[in-house]
Amino acid sequence: MPTDPTWQNSIAYEGVELRRADMMMVTGDGTALGGRSGLRPGDPGLAVSLAGSTINVAAGVAGLYRSGQGLYRANVPTATSAGTLNAAHASFTRLDLVYLRVWDTDVDSSGLRKADPVYLAGTASATPVLPSPAGTEIYIPLAKITVPQSGGGSASVQDLRPFTVAPGGILPTTSAPSTPYTGQYYDDGVNLRRWNGSSWQTYGPQPTWENWTPVWSGLSALGSSVSKGRVWKDGTRVEIIALLNWGTSSSLGTGTISISIPYTAASFADQLGWQGEGKFRESSSGLWHPMHINIEAGAATAQVSALRPADMGLVSPGSQGYAWGGSNALMRAHIVYESA
Repeated sequence: MPTDPTWQNSIAYEGVELRRADMMMVTGDGTALGGRSGLRPGDPGLAVSLAGSTINVAAGVAGLYRSGQGLYRANVPTATSAGTLNAAHASFTRLDLVYLRVWDTDVDSSGLRKADPVYLAGTASATPVLPSPAGTEIYIPLAKITVPQSGGGSASVQDLRPFTVAPGGILPTTSAPSTPYTGQYYDDGVNLRRWNGSSWQTYGPQPTWENWTPVWSGLSALGSSVSKGRVWKDGTRVEIIALLNWGTSSSLGTGTISISIPYTAASFADQLGWQGEGKFRESSSGLWHPMHINIEAGAATAQVSALRPADMGLVSPGSQGYAWGGSNALMRAHIVYESA
């Protein structure tokens, strides 16, 4: 059926026509005429604060989407109060909601046409929940107020304001959009994420090497030995280097040697794993010998093996014919693997 395109002379527009046309201005929600409610990113407006028991709402503007009705653009031109905080319960905590509501009598039969912040007190309980406005209301949440039991401290405010962007804009949110489009981006506060059509790709800050202290197992005493390490992580790719500098009063135990890893390895159904390299220096001769470092899928440690011309075996006290332990002995390891 024909519709009225905006803006043309001599046409009388209905509110719903203009609201639906305004959907061009905000990011979609995966439906043909849908969109995302919220404030502009970086907008300090409509923030909620408490002054004693007075609930204050800052001036601001927001878009409120309602299915079938399009986008309502509402503003609070000056700072205002949403009401007075109800008194605390004697025994239980309560969660209260502050929200911005649009009244449209054509939709909710309220007899009103306005926008205003609203305070809705919850029910005190041992397991309190945030109250929900009536289902016919057009609104966006602004804040949650936690009111502890009487004598339990001051009430606190948690910001719940959603944000929206123009189509193609980067959405600031900690929750991934539920119906993303291919090429959509959002910023979770740490990483930039992009929907490739089937999954979210992560573009994080440039990773850097960080200090890390590995735990070497299979040792009966570390004495004055020093363990050091460095780790570099980019997404699920982890690279580590580890050093154990043997000190006085150190000795091997009865088991094989393993090294803790900073992130648990990814798990696979097949017999997949990762191999690295290392070397150790004998305390008596000062000779260096090669080591093999292995991480099995799903493991939380790396296994250390010594290499000989004939075979390879897990390192244990006195094994492989090498002199272990003692001052000046060193073990070094390097491996790249995939984290869970």
